[in-house]
Amino acid sequence: MAKPQPRTLTVLARQQVSPSMIRLTLGGEGLADFPHGQEGGYVKLMFPPAPGKAKPTLRTYTIRAQRAGEIDVDFALHGVENGVSGPATNWAVSTEIGSTIEVGGPGAAKPLPEGFDFYLVAGDMTAIPAISVNLEALDREAKGYAVIEIQQEDDRVEIDAPDGVEIRWVVNPEPGQQPQWLVEALRAYGWPEGRVYAWAASEFSAMRLMRTYLREEKALTPAELYISSYWKQGLDEESHKVVKREDAEATAA
Repeated sequence: MAKPQPRTLTVLARQQVSPSMIRLTLGGEGLADFPHGQEGGYVKLMFPPAPGKAKPTLRTYTIRAQRAGEIDVDFALHGVENGVSGPATNWAVSTEIGSTIEVGGPGAAKPLPEGFDFYLVAGDMTAIPAISVNLEALDREAKGYAVIEIQQEDDRVEIDAPDGVEIRWVVNPEPGQQPQWLVEALRAYGWPEGRVYAWAASEFSAMRLMRTYLREEKALTPAELYISSYWKQGLDEESHKVVKREDAEATAA
């Protein structure tokens, strides 16, 4: 199938979800034929081409919520204070209500499947929107453990998870550093009984450590595990995509 044409969406509202996360509500006429039920899926935000490039600069973001005529997109504010943030973060903190942006997608969500006895979930701030959608969609009797890395204590957000899902927040003021913290938190919890499904998304180095634990040590199969890197310290999305593809090819060999 051909990819849908980009849509021109308007910034309708903004909200400071936490000190390190901004939520922008996008909508307008360009969203008129947008498919329903896309929470947890993703869109591609299109920014001006980088110097020397012809194509737009793309950045991928999760759809945190969808309502009639609008979607919410959350932006983790990495690198703003020291001036090394990327085009999406720079745009999110400076854009005004009424401004427009070209958006591609949506892309498919990666939900937590039904029928498992226990759910292990892990991710950093870039994964909070997807984690939130997934936990809120679980059966209310579901059991699980989620470990979420945030930049400061006040970055905790409300997640309507089932009562049987414990959420642990790990504070890391320097995202991309200390990649072992997420997997250490999973190991410290111990391995639950019954059929386990694991979902993890984070910075590249943290993802690889969790993959070793979940896929190699605990022998979870593709039907029992979703794991992905959403970004890599020191690389833009285009360079990260190359490293991600090379890593996938190496692990499949």
